[in-house]
Amino acid sequence: MDYIQYSFTITPAEPGSDILIALLADLGFESFTQNETGVDAYIQEEFENEDLVKELSFEDFTFSYVRTLIPKTNWNEEWEKNFNPVYVDDLVCIRAHFHPADENIKHDIVITPKMSFGTGHHDTTWLVSKTMFSIPFANTYVLDMGCGTGILAILAKQLGASKLLGIDIDEWSIENSIENAAINNASDIEFKKGDASLLPSQETFDVILANINKNVLKKDLPSYFTCLRKGGYLLLSGFFTADVEELKQLTTTIGFSFEESYNKNEWAVIKLRK
Repeated sequence: MDYIQYSFTITPAEPGSDILIALLADLGFESFTQNETGVDAYIQEEFENEDLVKELSFEDFTFSYVRTLIPKTNWNEEWEKNFNPVYVDDLVCIRAHFHPADENIKHDIVITPKMSFGTGHHDTTWLVSKTMFSIPFANTYVLDMGCGTGILAILAKQLGASKLLGIDIDEWSIENSIENAAINNASDIEFKKGDASLLPSQETFDVILANINKNVLKKDLPSYFTCLRKGGYLLLSGFFTADVEELKQLTTTIGFSFEESYNKNEWAVIKLRK
């Protein structure tokens, strides 16, 4: 699946970048990289609607952008140029194969992202990874919804999960997750291409990890509730701190019990229980 990159030049860049990112996330953009002059935003080609981007206007800042189709064949070269290890405190190191292992870190995850998004650099991946250490994973069945590169599923395996399923709508993500799982001695993780329509209609999972776009989360929350076992945990991320109250109210209405939320920069994670 092809991705489109929008390179935005924003004047002034702050707080314009944060405001623009929040609105782009609602339009389906799923990955962002901020820089001194603005932000690079990424969206899957099938979800792109450039007319909606053109309709955006603001009183406090101006922006322009360059739209680029990202060729699959160039992605490896690009990420290898810029990929640095990601540390989640002293708990986890997410690195590429060409980085040496850190002997002081217990949970070492090696990935080769290819065209899949989810290298661990995004604040939401950091937040979910950190929060996972507050959940008992021993002998659990875990769902990684929107698995990306498979990082969260692999970490759940290392934390003691006995059975795991990763789902993503992107074929590249599924292929990449399978490869990354093999690299990390976790080939028994099952990965499927699809969406929430694949979820069972009975209580199946002990833990669900869903780091996806807010609008997708809102649509799929009833399905998560149906297939999560009583007492099971749901971690949600992929949204901003400003969205926490809305999601808290929605999940409570569905039947989840809110436990806690954390934030890193403008991004947030919510921990829930059924």
